[in-house]
Amino acid sequence: METGIPAGTGMTGDEPEWRGLPPGLLRMRRLLLAVWTAALALAAGLLPGLLAGPAWAACALLPVALGAWGWRLLGRNWRSWRYAERADDLLISRGVLWREQTVVPYGRMQLVEVTSGPVERWFGLAGVQLHTAAAATDAAIPGLEPAEAERLRDRLTELGEARSAGL
Repeated sequence: METGIPAGTGMTGDEPEWRGLPPGLLRMRRLLLAVWTAALALAAGLLPGLLAGPAWAACALLPVALGAWGWRLLGRNWRSWRYAERADDLLISRGVLWREQTVVPYGRMQLVEVTSGPVERWFGLAGVQLHTAAAATDAAIPGLEPAEAERLRDRLTELGEARSAGL
C-alpha cells in the first residue's frame, strides 16, 4: 500500500516514529549527580562535624536526600525526551511537568552541528544542535550515540538544503 510518505522519513501513517535517547545519557547524568552528591555530603558532614561536634555530621544527610530525589528526577526527565523525523520537519518533545514540543521545519534550518564534551565522549555520546533563522526555534537533542548524531546531522542538512532551495 502506497502511503505517499518518502521512505526513511521515520513515519508510519499519520503518527511519527518517536525515538528516545540512549541509556548512556542517563548513566552519565546519574554518575555526575553521584559525584557531586558525595562531594557535598562530605563537605556538609565533615566541616560541621569537626567544628561543632559529631552530632552536626548529620548535616551530610541533606545532600544525600537531595541526591536521591535528583536520581529519580533524572530518570523521569530522560524518559520524557524524544524526537521524530517527519516528511517536512523535525519534532522534539521533552519535559515532565511542563511538556514542550518543538517543531523545526527542514527549510528553516541554517546550521546543524554535532557537539561532544570530554565527559560525553567518555560515555560515547554526542549532541545535535539545530540553528534556525529565528533564535527562538533553535533546538538541541542531547546524549545521542555519535553514529546516530552524525546520521541525523547529515540527513537534516540534506533535507534543509533541499527545502531551502525553493525559497
